Amino acid sequence: MTTVLDILDKGTAYLEKRGIEDARRNMQMLVAHQLDCTRMELYVRFDHPIDDCHLEPLRTALKKRGEGIPIQHLLGTVFFRNHEFKTDARGLIPRPETEELAEWLTKNVTLPASARILDMGCGSGVLGLSLAADFPEADVTLVDVSPEALALARENAELTGITVTMVQSDLFSDLPEAPPFDLIVANLPYVPDAEELAPEVRHDPALALFGGADGMDLIRRFIPEAAKRLTPGGWLALEIGHDQSTETEKLLRAASLTDVLTLKDLSGIPRFPIARKA
Repeated sequence: MTTVLDILDKGTAYLEKRGIEDARRNMQMLVAHQLDCTRMELYVRFDHPIDDCHLEPLRTALKKRGEGIPIQHLLGTVFFRNHEFKTDARGLIPRPETEELAEWLTKNVTLPASARILDMGCGSGVLGLSLAADFPEADVTLVDVSPEALALARENAELTGITVTMVQSDLFSDLPEAPPFDLIVANLPYVPDAEELAPEVRHDPALALFGGADGMDLIRRFIPEAAKRLTPGGWLALEIGHDQSTETEKLLRAASLTDVLTLKDLSGIPRFPIARKA
């Protein structure tokens, strides 16, 4: 008889041998997902037997996790801010850093009534949808060049019941020039083309990762046009790579934006350039 504790111990050892970080937590998540319970509920089920109907799917998921398939893809969902969203290979897996940006904006940005918000390069939609929930009176638009990513974002909008507008566009090329936006956010591809990625990150779509030789190609295109699309006093916020803050700040100032600063993430990395239109 295989118990919950047996499978947790054996699965954790298997993942550790394959170099998976936080192996115990990963195994707990896989078992809880299969048994349709929370990780905390596993503690009171340690001596419960696991039926054969659960063991085979668990073994399959465990093998995939050991091969480096992201845990988020195996579970099919991820929590971001106050909602559970779908995630799969169509869009970038939401990162905790992006959640930090969403929280900072919600706490520190005051928007006018009936504000307009743009999430450029929305991917799975978690940032734009979270801002739409945090600013319920705002008119929120999500834009991405990838039809697959937009399809995932639409599914997340339906899942959460959050109403937004979605547009397929290469940056601003197919987005009407008026009216302007009070807040524009963007988590654009910023990884240099030649950078070696961790195995799990390679499961994200390349279109959402790579931004040219130094990772800055799209950011250079985006900032001047974004500055033109802001209302007076409007906010621009980005997420960038660990060594891109100096050049990004120069681009923001060259676009005549003011109050330029780069916020650090919880790891102390300059991650979120913020600016306003005078």
